[in-house]
Amino acid sequence: MIKGLRSKKTALVYIKACTAAVCWWLKEYFGPKGRYEEVNPYLLTDVFAVNKSMLQPPSPQCKQLHMTALIRHGTRYPTTKNIKEMHQLYNFIISNSSSEKSWLLEEWTMWYTEDMDGRLVDKGVDELKHLAVRLSKLFPKLISEEKLRAGLIKFISSSKHRCINSTLAFKRGLTELWDIIDMCFEHEVNNALMRFFDHCARFVQEVEKNPTAVEELDKFKTGAEMRRVQEKMANKLNVTHNNAAFFLCSYEFAIKNRNSPWCQLFDEDDAKVMEYVSDLREYWKRGYGHDINFKSSCILFHDVFERLDKAATQILSGQPVTNAATIQIGHADTLLPLLTLLGFFRDTEPLKSENYASQTKRAFRTSHILPYAANLVLVLYDCGEGELRLQPLLNEKTVAFPGLSVQQSSMPLYADVRERYKELLQGCDFERECQLFKQPTEN
Repeated sequence: MIKGLRSKKTALVYIKACTAAVCWWLKEYFGPKGRYEEVNPYLLTDVFAVNKSMLQPPSPQCKQLHMTALIRHGTRYPTTKNIKEMHQLYNFIISNSSSEKSWLLEEWTMWYTEDMDGRLVDKGVDELKHLAVRLSKLFPKLISEEKLRAGLIKFISSSKHRCINSTLAFKRGLTELWDIIDMCFEHEVNNALMRFFDHCARFVQEVEKNPTAVEELDKFKTGAEMRRVQEKMANKLNVTHNNAAFFLCSYEFAIKNRNSPWCQLFDEDDAKVMEYVSDLREYWKRGYGHDINFKSSCILFHDVFERLDKAATQILSGQPVTNAATIQIGHADTLLPLLTLLGFFRDTEPLKSENYASQTKRAFRTSHILPYAANLVLVLYDCGEGELRLQPLLNEKTVAFPGLSVQQSSMPLYADVRERYKELLQGCDFERECQLFKQPTEN
């Protein structure tokens, strides 16, 4: 544990002690700014490795007939807002530099520019290319050259450049895999689906533009745990810009795989506190904190199930399935509300400013749920005699639909999944949930 970094010599000794790309304890706590490899460490040695053993249908005659994959864009640069905060911290250190702090300036130079503004980095391109190859290895009957050429694989993207470039990278992963040079494959830009939160007036007013919606986050930022982190930062650099410093640490690691000097400012206890800051933000702005957070994803929920229902109807009527796979690429803000609507990662107690100590084993940890290139994959199987099953995978790992029995968990009957979400299927109307009700006029 770091006791203090009061000189360049002390800092350099500590950097040498952390021989990995980053001090091992920090990379587990970067929240939505974490690497996909932290969720699946085996990819560090083989970017194309897959675990086919997790695909265990109850019968050998079960056939994969449809897939929907909802994917977050790959690793990106910081947004302009974050970059401005980083520059503010860096400029403050330069203007107030002393011999005690010069080690950081000698070890690192500001290189982020505002025009980077959340754009996909080269690593993000590779993440989506590699994911495309891995999914084709896991589900060769659904993502295949034959299906791609026949137009049976559909691509949908958010309009943001990082999502469009992630979509292009995913397609390139497949065309390079099969050496396709004579065809191009279109994608649809659909913000109503992939950026539904922008179109939900109630969410925008009650949460996005409402400071009180995240009051638990604000309380935690001024609480005892954060004060301890700020005091440590003040002792090391005479600044308290711990958010910007932690951002710099996480981005340097995600983008450059580099042990940045900024990471030397935090120990594991600090990192856990900073992760909780991130989780509180996501919980109250995109998760269980307010019901409109997840009800805003009703439009995406129905889109997914309408596609599954269509494939199921075609299977049961003996018709060919006309959509083998749909690849939808959006944001963490696309994926988390849908996962929340489906009931994943719900803790007994809500995340609040005062229960940090009791939430150390919480299910709602964005470091585990939402790294760059996070993905939810739903695969529909035909097991014969009208038996359809649906397998959910999160970040290429099996998960269970909340509320279904253990016997049903890994690959439940599709009918049981529909029964589990019956109320949502019969309701969850986006227009109604997102409507802003007018205040009654006074006489």
